[in-house]
Amino acid sequence: MGSGYLILAGAIMLFSWLVSWRLKSKFEHYSKLHLQNNMSGAEIAEKMLADNGIRDVRVISTPGQLTDHYNPMDKTVNLSEAVYNQRNAAAAAVAAHECGHAVQHAVGYEWLTMRSKLVPFVNVASTYMQWVLLAGILMLNTFPGLLLAGIVLFAATTVFSIVTLPVEYDASNRALAWLKNKNMLNPAEYAGAEDSLKWAARTYVVAALGSIATLLYYLSIYLGGNRRD
Repeated sequence: MGSGYLILAGAIMLFSWLVSWRLKSKFEHYSKLHLQNNMSGAEIAEKMLADNGIRDVRVISTPGQLTDHYNPMDKTVNLSEAVYNQRNAAAAAVAAHECGHAVQHAVGYEWLTMRSKLVPFVNVASTYMQWVLLAGILMLNTFPGLLLAGIVLFAATTVFSIVTLPVEYDASNRALAWLKNKNMLNPAEYAGAEDSLKWAARTYVVAALGSIATLLYYLSIYLGGNRRD
């Protein structure tokens, strides 16, 4: 599986780069599409929360780029400085998407609940798995159980990346439905928001595929070592 994995990994890396490049170009393009309603990302977020009856979630600005996220622990929608302040289709898409996660939390969306429960395990796995996997490969012939332990740790992160897919797609669907039903955007602005979120979602698909491929690679090493024994 060695050469086959290298080909697959190379294809996934290339696809990941293409998706990331396309996503960046899309957001740059739609960042120039100023909203007719002149609402900032922060205002979009606050209105979506209010329209969904959510009163206990704060919308705050966070430093950096692509740092937008919803924190269920302290119930905050964290928008990057550009998204928080800007008044364009890309900012509206991101702000509404992050509020989509807040809505998921409010209604007890099962996939978000599952992902939240996985976070502590994934944090531990991410800290140790690379070292355990490396040691396991080096000691495959003498202590194969160590590689198996590393595979279990890596599997936890793979499950997390898979569970993330429905969470992200659902948040985008909730965002787009609200933007459309409340007539927040004109047709061109809505099309831009929809296109932006579509490409953002594809980055999670690529991440999940890469994680699955890598997990299969480590499994092939482990099984191959056992067959030789």
